[in-house]
Amino acid sequence: MNRAIAAAVLVGTMVGASVTSAMAETKWERNHPRRDQVNDRLANQNRRINHELKEGEITRGQAKQLHREDAAIRQEERSMAGFNNGHITGAEQKALNQQQNAVSRQIGQ
Repeated sequence: MNRAIAAAVLVGTMVGASVTSAMAETKWERNHPRRDQVNDRLANQNRRINHELKEGEITRGQAKQLHREDAAIRQEERSMAGFNNGHITGAEQKALNQQQNAVSRQIGQ
């Protein structure tokens, strides 16, 4: 009986540890939450563009243009971070998000 309890506790601990590690954020994400948010949105928009292209909802040329716009936003984010020890300000994040909103609206047309 004690072995069964010990095994159940061990399995529970292992499952808990794997869930915790999967949810843990990286040091970079903790130190650069604004940049992480902007980059997560860019990654999501990239997936959306590719999905709509695959589904035939946008043309290859439209997808290329949308990717180009997202790349310009990513470059601007990197440039902004270069002026502030690798960080972006709240105002810069807001400006980048507004640009991302414009691209996002184009994806959903």
